[in-house]
Amino acid sequence: MAATTQAKPEQEKPKTSALITLTSIPLIMVLGNSMLIPVLPTASSVLGVTSFQVSLLITLFSIPAAIVIPIAGILSDRIGRKKVIAISLLLYGLGGLLAGIASVWKGGSYGFLLAARIIQGIGAAGTAPIAMVLVSDLYTKEQRSKALGIIEASNAMGKVLSPILGSLIALITWYAMFFAFPLLCIPAAIALWLLIKEPAAKQEPPPLSQYKEHIKKIFARQGKWLTVAFFAGAITMFTMFGVLFHLSDFLEKTYKIDGVIKGFILAIPLLALCLTAYFTGAHVKEKTNQMKKLIMTGLITSALAIGVVPWIDNAILLITVSFFMGIGSGLILPCLNTLITSAVGMQERGIITSLYGSVRFFGVALGPPVFGALANRPFLLFLGTGVLLAIAFVLAMIFIQRPQRLRGKDGRTRLLIRKRRLHPA
Repeated sequence: MAATTQAKPEQEKPKTSALITLTSIPLIMVLGNSMLIPVLPTASSVLGVTSFQVSLLITLFSIPAAIVIPIAGILSDRIGRKKVIAISLLLYGLGGLLAGIASVWKGGSYGFLLAARIIQGIGAAGTAPIAMVLVSDLYTKEQRSKALGIIEASNAMGKVLSPILGSLIALITWYAMFFAFPLLCIPAAIALWLLIKEPAAKQEPPPLSQYKEHIKKIFARQGKWLTVAFFAGAITMFTMFGVLFHLSDFLEKTYKIDGVIKGFILAIPLLALCLTAYFTGAHVKEKTNQMKKLIMTGLITSALAIGVVPWIDNAILLITVSFFMGIGSGLILPCLNTLITSAVGMQERGIITSLYGSVRFFGVALGPPVFGALANRPFLLFLGTGVLLAIAFVLAMIFIQRPQRLRGKDGRTRLLIRKRRLHPA
């Protein structure tokens, strides 16, 4: 009997196929916006709409996703992660199919296309954020940070590939990418259902009427550092994608670089984010003191990098600065993912992680329009953003303290204490 008990955790250890399946989900989600960017000018011309109107194809994907993510988190706590992710993937693919039909219907229906993008955004809400929660349920302690680092790297890799894939698929026709979404989502949903065994909850989730009280208690207990973590995640995503928007605009207007070549250039800082996120997740494991140091290092690196942008008028220097910002983001995000997903018990993990995902989504959605609106006031824009990053640095230094209570996949708390001198972290 003892041998059987000891063998059980090993038998329940997730297989590599499970992690590969989960890794594909954020990659697919990222394609929903980024892959569309190279074809927006063509879509504007074909549909006969203004640049602002065509930009709503991005906005009306991101905003509904950010709003619905917390609802998806609550549902995942109550009916299971797999069900929410699978249904969301199918809805996401359906939205893509409808968007493709709208693009060819009587020469293109702008209103129908916007509605299809809203459906896609709602579907996206239950994909990558809930996949992050499921990773936290499946993996314990030292395995979790590595798995979450891989998920973050996959998210970044999706952003790396999106502009390139969008430009290549557009060689067929500008709306061909919409039909690619169901081809990606359906196999991912099937693989999720067949290859991943979701751990059973140790206790029933609280009634909906008690959810608000549970969230209040969590924030009363850990609200200071959670709020700082949310802010750090949001400002990191806001800054990274705002700078990418600025770089894209700079390359096109100053050097007339567009299409696939611009996609490859934009991939450089995102590749830095991708690789750094992977190695950060693999390295930190459950070392909370190192997580705090890496978050602070990433924030100050990003703050210093963006602070020099107003004085840069050279493409190579701007790409270099963006590269360092990618490294900074890669240091921050996996550590925040691990701390936040490990902060609460299994029953509340979905909603807390989803709130964090929602905040990140708002950061991504707001970055490009804010950077575009303030493009003529570079000192206010870049130095102001640098100040926000510096504020996040100070807040992280004060409020993200050790020891930090991290929880295993079963939701039980394990207090991480300072390592002995003989075994430094």
